[in-house]
Amino acid sequence: MIRLTCPSTLVEETLKSLRDAGRGGTEGVVLWLARRPLAAETAIVETFVPEYRAEIDVFHIPPSGMSATMAYLRAGKLVLAAQVHSHPAEAFHSKADDAWAIVRHEHALSVVVPFFASGVSAANFLERSVTFRLSADDRWLRVGGEELGARLEILP
Repeated sequence: MIRLTCPSTLVEETLKSLRDAGRGGTEGVVLWLARRPLAAETAIVETFVPEYRAEIDVFHIPPSGMSATMAYLRAGKLVLAAQVHSHPAEAFHSKADDAWAIVRHEHALSVVVPFFASGVSAANFLERSVTFRLSADDRWLRVGGEELGARLEILP
């Protein structure tokens, strides 16, 4: 199991990006990056917005965006630890989210923020968002309750 910690300043950066996309009427996506290699306790050190295409209810990172993201990760000796994206209404992991998720390692986290991040802050991020983890058999499973606290912590 991997436990991620993320400073509230990076959560606020993430939410600003998601709100900006939402004001344009589309989903947004932000990647949470950590130093290599991933460890049992991993700190998020940076947010990254890849090149992506989006509509009101779907986002996709094209090959050029994937290439640029991988080059950025290599140059910074970083690893993709989690992805965070917004939905126009309730938070859930759609079939498109399952198929297009960029983070694909076991225990990876995918956080979905509802209502284009309106009303969401670092202080209520875990309560308002819905978090999923990638299982060993490549399924996105909802994380809640005590398991959520064991997998993701927002630091002051």
